[in-house]
Amino acid sequence: MEELFDAINWAVIAPLLIVQAILLVVALLDWAKAEKTNGPKWLWLVIIIFVNIIGPVLYFIFGRRPH
Repeated sequence: MEELFDAINWAVIAPLLIVQAILLVVALLDWAKAEKTNGPKWLWLVIIIFVNIIGPVLYFIFGRRPH
């Protein structure tokens, strides 16, 4: 298992993990503050959490309602 971690190019993976974490946190905070979303609110929570980096992006594009 240690050989697998040594073979990973962390210079490429680390920024993606950081971007994913930031998107996830910001999307969850926005989702929690939103009174209404386009579609069921619980479904957007599932999409944000389980669809990795694309889920929060989909929420910001399609799930948010204009103020």
